[in-house]
Order: sequence, then C-alpha cells, then structure tokens
Amino acid sequence: MLDEKRSIYSWAMYDWANSAFATTVMAGFFPLFFNQYWADPSNPTRSVMYLGWANSLASIVVALIAPFLGAVADRGTAKKKFLLIFAFLGVVMTGGLWFVAQGMWKFAALLYVLATVGFSGGNIFYDSLLPGVASEKKVDFVSSLGFAMGYIGGGLLFAVNVIMFLKPSLFGIPDSATAIKLSFLSVAVWWAVFSIPIFLFVKEPKLVDSVPLHKAFVLGWKQLMDTFKHIRHLRIVGLFLFAYWLYIDGVDTIIRMAVSYGDSLGFESSILITALLITQFVAFFGSLFYSWFSKKIGVKEAIIVAICAYCLITVLGYFMNQSWHFLALAIAIGLFQGGIQALSRSLYTRIIPKKKSAEFFGFYNMLGKFAAVVGPALMGTIGYLSGSQRTGILSILVLFIGGGYFLMKVNIAEGELMAKKYLAD
Repeated sequence: MLDEKRSIYSWAMYDWANSAFATTVMAGFFPLFFNQYWADPSNPTRSVMYLGWANSLASIVVALIAPFLGAVADRGTAKKKFLLIFAFLGVVMTGGLWFVAQGMWKFAALLYVLATVGFSGGNIFYDSLLPGVASEKKVDFVSSLGFAMGYIGGGLLFAVNVIMFLKPSLFGIPDSATAIKLSFLSVAVWWAVFSIPIFLFVKEPKLVDSVPLHKAFVLGWKQLMDTFKHIRHLRIVGLFLFAYWLYIDGVDTIIRMAVSYGDSLGFESSILITALLITQFVAFFGSLFYSWFSKKIGVKEAIIVAICAYCLITVLGYFMNQSWHFLALAIAIGLFQGGIQALSRSLYTRIIPKKKSAEFFGFYNMLGKFAAVVGPALMGTIGYLSGSQRTGILSILVLFIGGGYFLMKVNIAEGELMAKKYLAD
C-alpha cells in the first residue's frame, strides 16, 4: 500500500514538474515576450501569426513521431527512457531562451519549438505509465490528481515569476525583460528537479516478450502498422480519438493563444498575466471537482458539459472588450480546463488494451498534437487575413461542436468490453 501511494504521487509529481513550462512559458511569458520583445511589437497581428505557426510546427513534429515512439517503448520496455530523453530536451531548450537577444524571433521560435517537442513528447510516455500506476477503480482519481498537481505546481512557480515580472527590484533584477528571461531559467530548474521522483519510484511493468531497444525500433515500425489495423477493429477507440482530435484542438488553442490574443486586443500585460495565474489556481480545484462530478453524471457526460462550456467561453471571447471580461473568462476556463483533460485521459485508458498503452497513447497524443496544428495556425492566419483576431478566435467554435457531436456517439461500456476481448484474443 505504501509503495502504491509513493508510486502514484511520484507519477503525479511529473505533472507538477513540467506544468511550469505550460504555465510560465507556453501560456504566459513566451507569447507576451515574443510579441513585445523578440518579434515586432508594432504589428501584433503578425506576431500572433508567427506564434501560431511555431506552435503548429512543434505539434507536427510530435504528431509524426508519437505513434512510432509509443510502439518502440512498448516493445522495449522503454517508457521511462524516452520520458527522460524528452524531458532533458525540454529542460535544455527552455533554459536556452535566456540567451536569445531582442529581435531574434526566429531563434526564439526555434528553441520554443524544440522545448515544446520535449514537453509534448515526454507526455506520451508519462501518460502511458498511468495504467501501470493506477488500478481501474483509481484511474479517474489518479489522472485528475496529476492535472491538479500540475496546476498547483505550475501555478506556484508562475506566481513567483509574476512577482519577478511586476516587481523586479524586489529580487534585485534590473528590469522586467531580465525578469522574464530569468523565469525561463527557473522553469528549466523546476522541471529538472521535480522530475526526479518519477524516475526513482515509478516502476515500469516488464513485458515477458520485451526486446533490446535497437531491435525494438525495427519491431516498433511493424507494430505501428499493426496498430492501424487494431484501431479499425477497436471501433470505439477510433471514434473517441476522432472526437478527441476535434475538441482538444479548441482547448489547446485557447491555452496557447489566450495571452497573445488578449495582447492583440490591447489589454495590459499585468492583466493578462494575472488572469493566467487565476486560471491555474481555479483549475486546481476544478480538476478535483470534476473527478467527483464525473462520478455523479458519468465520465463522458462530464466531458460533454465541459465542451458546452468551452463553446460559450469562445463566443464570449469574441465579444470581450474590457479587462474584467478577460479575468472572468480566465476563471471560467479554469473551472473546465483540468476536467476535460483529465477525464479524456482516464476515459481513453478504460477503452484501450493495457499491454499496448504506450502505443495507443502515442496515437492519442498524435491526434492531440495534430489538432494543435490546426487550431493556432487557423486562429492566427484567419485573424491576420481578416485583420481581426476576434474573427480568428471564433473560428475554433466549430471544433468544439464537432468534437461534442462525435463524443456523444461513443459507447464506453462497449469500448471496455472490446479492450478486454482484445487482451483475451
């Protein structure tokens, strides 16, 4: 029992570790700094487009390699090895942002893309360890715990970074620009230090037919081709993945582009950063609440409620024109963001064969990242072509509607039976 608890909390601590990148870098200071320091502050619409393309490029890279690496990790019992490689890439590239001088937006974008690949690629193998950490009864709670730990951990460091940005003199920092660059360094250190428990205390299940890593690459390609066949047979998995591909696009786009969008509308930097900080701490409680909420109405139904909420948030985002509107929407996003992510992951865990978890999570993350290819690029490009970022954000509404429609057609009970039958065959 003690080992099980230690394993669960050590697994969740990785969310605490790498969520600092998601908050301080991806959602917070990088979009702001990119627009105002590295790119052209006199043309925010073009800067938003550049950032959208950078996010899309990172997503394409992860999407292309995710299924193959997942198959390799399953055959070679190498989930933790790949997690280490991607976490190292993310840590080093994030720390490297300290060295990027003003106006060097291409270099900043390159480091950001590589850091995002490290972040997103690592999550493939982090997620794939979940079935070995949590029993079927505990998987919803443990998945929600991971997101909750991520929101509170990332939020704590982000709070310190926000104070550094707003009051640099308190820390002996000469100006706000230096404070932001130091915040990138703090994320790298935070990510590295708090990743240690998952490598020490989470045991990766050993496969009976495990092979050496170099052979796993060869067999991984064959297994990847087989997975396409399996997903066709596991109809419920395929349908869920398509629904997930649509609705998570909108979620990821809002996470990555909200600050940049608010900046393009002329809101003060302090308001944007404060709103993001509020989102983090609201999302901590929202994640735990959604675990309870899903037990009352069902996992799928709880996700559909969150999708409906995101539709409303998107429409309200189109009309917002005052700072308090941005703050109010930040609170609303926090209520549903952790829930939709955590429950999507735990629902997927229920309907896939556990012995192929990394392989199937490779596809899960691939579709999530291909979705993030469409969303940011769509929002940035339509906003640029129309001359209005309001039009850009409204364009993602169709993805929430489509995702909700196809999710309603997913039969969870049938999916669980199909996954168990797959294991028996």
